Amino acid sequence: MANIKINGNDHSLDGLDPTMPLLWALRDHAGIQGVKYGCGVGQCGACTVWIDGIATRSCLLPVAALDGQTVTTIEGLATNALHPVQRAWIEHDVAQCGYCQAGQIMSAAALLEKNPSPTDDEIDSAMRGNICRCGTYVRIKSAIKTASASMVASALFYDATSTEETPV
Repeated sequence: MANIKINGNDHSLDGLDPTMPLLWALRDHAGIQGVKYGCGVGQCGACTVWIDGIATRSCLLPVAALDGQTVTTIEGLATNALHPVQRAWIEHDVAQCGYCQAGQIMSAAALLEKNPSPTDDEIDSAMRGNICRCGTYVRIKSAIKTASASMVASALFYDATSTEETPV
């Protein structure tokens, strides 16, 4: 069956029904509760995780398709400190009910990993599959812009042997 890495830890999915969606394997078998069930048909984005760095709807992906892959959930996004997207979410008070937020954050962080300085249209396109029933879309976009600026700024560092700033 599938051996995968979830948030940096090895997991075996042996014994699970190979058609089981990753969402339920994460929640019911790996004990990872941040990923949420929203619609079950990949339309709302609440179940978004990264598969090898790509934002993916976990409610649609059978565990049989995952052997050797790396899964990152909201719990694995941050390491020693909050991810810039998580910090921006707090700064802009994005969450209202909070149910969609893990999926929203995972989609936003995936966008910024690929495109650190997205335009408004690129943000809209990347976030189109994530539904927020509370309607916090303006705050979501503002938070993504703040996270983008933070990530771009932190990608610069000072090299004491050079007089130039160098992107990481």
